[in-house]
Amino acid sequence: MRRHRPPSPPTAEKLDQAALAYLEHYASSAANLRRVLMRRVERAARAGIAAREDGAALVDALVARFRSAGLLDDKTYAEGRVQALHRSGRSRALIRRPLAAKGVADADIAAALQELDAASADPDLRAGLAFARRRRLVPFRPAGERAARRARDLAALGRAGFGYAIARRIVDAPSPEALAAEIAAGG
Repeated sequence: MRRHRPPSPPTAEKLDQAALAYLEHYASSAANLRRVLMRRVERAARAGIAAREDGAALVDALVARFRSAGLLDDKTYAEGRVQALHRSGRSRALIRRPLAAKGVADADIAAALQELDAASADPDLRAGLAFARRRRLVPFRPAGERAARRARDLAALGRAGFGYAIARRIVDAPSPEALAAEIAAGG
């Protein structure tokens, strides 16, 4: 049986070290970093070592200091996550959810999505192609399987947040190369 160490009191120094260690490994929004640090405060409060209010004040001050120092920037975080999620094959509709869950403001999400639209003629078609490649959907299937799997692949694209018109363009493409050429030509 594994024994857990009792939590240490959440001092400004320890929270600062924890925040820096977290930010070394993960990009984060301000709200997410606050949530991570508050878990430490909550553990200490449950153990009776510290008061929640005192820990929350320390965390709020730390997050404000990191924001003013430029270590936390929700706009930059949103832009980076939007690009990464788009490259991995997420539709615009499904990009909003994880960002909102991390506490990014709607205005920052909208700005990052507008930047994505400006950078590409049809970002959902590009993301749909990446999704189809990753899931080996039509047109990445052998020619003999395409007709039998068409409806299932359309449904998979629909569940992934792609509209019917985009899903149909992907599924009905003669080859991945033809679809990539269509995207490169501007839609």
